[in-house]
Amino acid sequence: MSVLLSDTALLFGRYARQSLRSKFQMLFGALMPLLYLVFFGPLLTGLPLGSQGDSWQVLVPGLLLQLGLFGALFAGFSVILEQQSGVLERMRATPVSRLALLLGRVLRDAALFVLQAVLVVLAATVLGLRAPLGGILIGFAFVGVLTIALASLSYSVALKVSRPQDFGPLINGLSMPSMLLSGLMLPMTLAPGWLDVLSHFMPFRYLVDAMRAGYVGDYAGTAMLYGVLVSAALVAVAVTVGTRVFRKAGA
Repeated sequence: MSVLLSDTALLFGRYARQSLRSKFQMLFGALMPLLYLVFFGPLLTGLPLGSQGDSWQVLVPGLLLQLGLFGALFAGFSVILEQQSGVLERMRATPVSRLALLLGRVLRDAALFVLQAVLVVLAATVLGLRAPLGGILIGFAFVGVLTIALASLSYSVALKVSRPQDFGPLINGLSMPSMLLSGLMLPMTLAPGWLDVLSHFMPFRYLVDAMRAGYVGDYAGTAMLYGVLVSAALVAVAVTVGTRVFRKAGA
């Protein structure tokens, strides 16, 4: 266990330094949610959204999960680049734990997207968001958990696909239905009955509902319980799959 922790910390530091050297990457990831806040958020003010809380308490949790969803799903591009440049080949010759090779990456991704989520919340607060501190912190936790799960799957897919021209369309095909059926922009309670029922088969919906519950101070309801259970299951499955793929790939 100590070897795993030290290897994970070593790799986390390596990838974190790469991110810190690219200030543009760190800030650009938060640009799209910020644009939604400025140009889409005011359109919802005063509208009956069929959910607890005001329009900002509905929109901001969805934007934070959208940040994690799209950012984490496309994280696999970095593995493809490392394969093509020979970095992974050199890593195969080291005794570093294969699980650490995965955890070092996904923990860096989680830290990066939580930092970007903090920037989005600060901007939303200026625009009018009012939410309890506990709910905001719970939201950051959900962003981190979602990132770990989806980044693990993204790296696994990248090792199987290995070509950017194949990876990009595949991820786009997964990300758009996930966003639309999760109710990231608007609560699915506004949707027709059949679409609302269909959205319950999308696990990300439960995270969105849980975050919105947290933003109105509802920490003990069924929405929060389902969100925690689904996010825990996602992480367990994704990290297990990612670890197996990394070991088989010899990365």
